[in-house]
Amino acid sequence: MTVDTKSQELDLFSQPIRLLKRKVLPVLTDLRLAIVLLLIIALFSISGTVIEQGQTPGFYQANYPEHPALFGFLTWKVIQVVGLDHVYRTWWFLALLVLFGTSLAACTFTRQLPTLKAARKWQFYDDPKKFKKLALSAELNNIEIDSVTPILTEKRYKIFLSQENNHLMYARKGIVGRIGPIIVHIGIVMILLGGIWGAVTGFMAQEMIASGDTFQVQNIIDAGAWFSHDVLEDWSVTVNRFWIDYTPKGDIDQFYSDLSVVDNDDQEIKHEKIYVNKPLRYHGVVFYQTDWGISGVKVKLNNSPIFQLPMALLDTKGQGRIWGTWVPTKPDLSEGVSLLAKDLQGMVLVYDAKGKLINTVRSGMKIPVNGINLKVVDIVGSTGLQIKYDPGIPIVYSGFALLMLGVVMSYFSHSQIWVLQMGENLYVGGKTNRAQVSFEREVLGILERLTQLAKN
Repeated sequence: MTVDTKSQELDLFSQPIRLLKRKVLPVLTDLRLAIVLLLIIALFSISGTVIEQGQTPGFYQANYPEHPALFGFLTWKVIQVVGLDHVYRTWWFLALLVLFGTSLAACTFTRQLPTLKAARKWQFYDDPKKFKKLALSAELNNIEIDSVTPILTEKRYKIFLSQENNHLMYARKGIVGRIGPIIVHIGIVMILLGGIWGAVTGFMAQEMIASGDTFQVQNIIDAGAWFSHDVLEDWSVTVNRFWIDYTPKGDIDQFYSDLSVVDNDDQEIKHEKIYVNKPLRYHGVVFYQTDWGISGVKVKLNNSPIFQLPMALLDTKGQGRIWGTWVPTKPDLSEGVSLLAKDLQGMVLVYDAKGKLINTVRSGMKIPVNGINLKVVDIVGSTGLQIKYDPGIPIVYSGFALLMLGVVMSYFSHSQIWVLQMGENLYVGGKTNRAQVSFEREVLGILERLTQLAKN
């Protein structure tokens, strides 16, 4: 009874395994499934490039209205319900990556590894009939098998001689070509794993920080399900200075941020000047220079202390960016002037309460308004930073390195040559898995040299 019970338990355990081998694995390793998954992943990856990611609901409502819907169906509701506003972090996109990676892994274990194992196994051909089955073979006379060894060695073949019969020889080269596809699969799987890990543990944030301020990353607009704030603790960033270089025509040439990473005791840990395409990296968190703005203006009224007023971005209906503020010229706030600026070159427009342009002033200049002297000391800029944390990037880069290595390895042909000595007859034959023409030329060259040896 005990034996029967154990047999039943083993049978119950083996049934799912048999089902996996017979039903699931053939589907997972099907090339058509891999192609379909790859096309779907590529399609949604393109959508993530075309549709802006991580924007506010108002942005999508303004740019993807219901009437008229883009392409007849793409509206802001569809984007947010499906998750096209953060496509790379949606559960279904990650599920596609997992399924595609599982398909590649299953193909590697069920097809590529057995193919490599079969390629490493070999046998001697001891019957002339076997040579006739090869695509390329020849029969030579009055040549010893030892004459073949130096020629094959020169061609970089690895030679195996039978220990039981010294008239049998096998030679091969390019076994690395059989390993190449496996390395390619491993590289792709690593890229997928890196992408998944980055999606579930990384984040993206945007900050607009005034020159001279210190901040901690808080405005996170997109984060993975497993993201931990521990990576952002115990340090902050100081914007020492922000400035813009302009061309002689007044256009922006480049904008810069001088940043310092500081600890909780305000001690500098790292210092970097960043600009477009030159980010700051600290503990895997990357700070990109992406935008700029005007945070405020420093003014002085008569002999008053210098005080800083915030400037707000005005709605110009798409006619450019202009920042403005209001400066009171009387203690009871009954009168004042408006200051407008469009860049950091120091030019400020001054308007009265009726919206009439009073004067134009540059930083460091003073003008009389409403019976007082107004001096614009400086325009304070603000740096726009895009902040990303993606711990999967090293895995992705390693996967790309393996992918490129595997592609190069796959170009090597796996060539095999068999030699049989029977009396005065020498049988030579071979086959390869690719570069058939080059292999035929190589074998014909070997046969020609052997023929010349026979004549001599």
